[in-house]
Amino acid sequence: MWQETKHGLYKQFNFDNFKQAWAFMGRVADLAETMQHHPRWENEWSVVQIWLITHEDSNNITDTDRKMAEAIDQLVEGQLTDQETAKLPHIAEAKIFADGGSRGNPGPSASGYVIMDKEDNVLVDRGVYLGVTTNNQAEYTALKLALEECKAMGINELEVYMDSLLVINQMKGIFKIKNRELWPIHQAAVDLIKSFKHVSFSHVPREFNKLADAAVNRALDDHIADQA
Repeated sequence: MWQETKHGLYKQFNFDNFKQAWAFMGRVADLAETMQHHPRWENEWSVVQIWLITHEDSNNITDTDRKMAEAIDQLVEGQLTDQETAKLPHIAEAKIFADGGSRGNPGPSASGYVIMDKEDNVLVDRGVYLGVTTNNQAEYTALKLALEECKAMGINELEVYMDSLLVINQMKGIFKIKNRELWPIHQAAVDLIKSFKHVSFSHVPREFNKLADAAVNRALDDHIADQA
């Protein structure tokens, strides 16, 4: 049952495995495009949480949200079976493009990352508002979030590309981490890497990291719009 909260209509969906959750999110994404009403959601392995709210109506719950909720429930009733989800392609290798930005440094910040398969098909394009932090913290957070998502997707081998020479060289062990505020999130990334068969890190110029940069600015701009 959907619950009315201050953040909108809320419901948690539990599936048997990540493939079922991933298939469900894909269907919801198609539905959102059709209805032009995009939810806020979070996914961790087989659990998907969704919030629905109408920003154009002063962040109130409206009939549009209720219709979307009803449509999502209907999707669950027609959810792919285990036999069908078993046929979904398994992504063994992928590429991450990650970036972070702070308007003020420190200031309002966001992380962005794009996950692609080896043929450069975009699998995930996500921006996350972080609150007030620094550029370096936002960049490390982008890496951490992308690694977490790749782990949940069952990916085994990764190529990581970032335009932050600091993060790349620290992850390679070339640069020491002098800023103690970066220690915990750097260690979290190091621990996540152990979940994969192989991870490589490469520095790229900013012009080759435009998709991740766009995700950062999209998250920042959306936050500003929500506060208006």
